[in-house]
Amino acid sequence: MTSPRSAAAAVPVGDVVAIATVVLFGVLPFPDEDFRTRGLPMVIALVPVAVMPLRRRRPITALAVSVVCVVAVALAGTLAPAALVAVMITAFAVTNRTRRTVGLACVGAAALVVFLVSAVPLGGELFHPGATQFVTLVVLAGAMGDATRSRREALAAVTERAERAEQGRDEEARRRVVEERVRIARDLHDVVAHQISVISLSAGVASSSLESRPERAREALTTIRSASRTVLADIGGLLAMLRAQDDVEHRDLHPQAGLAQLDALVERFAGVSLDVVLRRESGLVALSPACDHVAYLALQEGLTNAHKHGAGDRAVVDVRTRGGALALKVTNPVRQGGADAPPSGHGLRGLRERVASVRGRVEASTVDGEFRLDVTVPADRTVPAEPGEGR
Repeated sequence: MTSPRSAAAAVPVGDVVAIATVVLFGVLPFPDEDFRTRGLPMVIALVPVAVMPLRRRRPITALAVSVVCVVAVALAGTLAPAALVAVMITAFAVTNRTRRTVGLACVGAAALVVFLVSAVPLGGELFHPGATQFVTLVVLAGAMGDATRSRREALAAVTERAERAEQGRDEEARRRVVEERVRIARDLHDVVAHQISVISLSAGVASSSLESRPERAREALTTIRSASRTVLADIGGLLAMLRAQDDVEHRDLHPQAGLAQLDALVERFAGVSLDVVLRRESGLVALSPACDHVAYLALQEGLTNAHKHGAGDRAVVDVRTRGGALALKVTNPVRQGGADAPPSGHGLRGLRERVASVRGRVEASTVDGEFRLDVTVPADRTVPAEPGEGR
């Protein structure tokens, strides 16, 4: 690209070249007697030299002055090549610096005037070869100016589209970064929140039972040890996935949990004194891996909330088919007044986003002293599931 300094330097150079061209055509002897100018006509023919520097800012004015000089010289009985060259240069500037319709109209009018007034010094001969050549060159200069303007506008449009595309790529990259941060935060919550809740509650059980019921305290400490190892392993797996450079480094990672691990999930909560009643239909819909994982996370979130905020250490889990989709419901009693019920929070907010990503639905409410979490996960077809009675 041309630098601003070189572009600024090109302006006076172009003016010098234009002025020199007009002067040379004015002072050099011309072979055709009809195009020789002397005395006052020569002075008039060189007047456009004064408006050459204005052809960029006021191209129509420069063209008008040049045409007036051609008319004045022609009415004086001769044709001035210098004035005709000035018309050519300013015609180029008009179509290059103005709108297409305005530029073409001005150049057409100038060419027509030059064509008509040329017949005056030529004895009424409109199609004199020399005059016709100059008129043709005027039209050609206007066409070249229009082509130059069109090319400049095309380059500007391409540059603008490239800049917009680059801005769009930057915005898309920023959006993807934000989405990735949200996903990582959600995964960390899913990995950590449940196990940390188990550790916290187990630590409370161990502290209160240390002297009165040491065997229960030992069970709680065992649960804390198991949960700590689990959460460390899960965090390590997540970090390994984030640091991995290719698929080869993913081969040792465990698959995502699904409803196949529902019994193990219930067992873990039973180990921290949460009585879970599991009611599961014998025929359930088949889920995609993503929906299966989301359903597992929904139940884990519901049981975690029941353990942290519920009363009576009791929760009921219903897993059934409804309207061709999988319907999950977790209910648990809340403390007096429902002050500790979690109608909203980061966990439920993240769960809503996860379920929405698979076109599911989440509803959380507190009714008659019970907190209810209803989750619907879509499925494609219904297949018999393994029979299993609730506990």
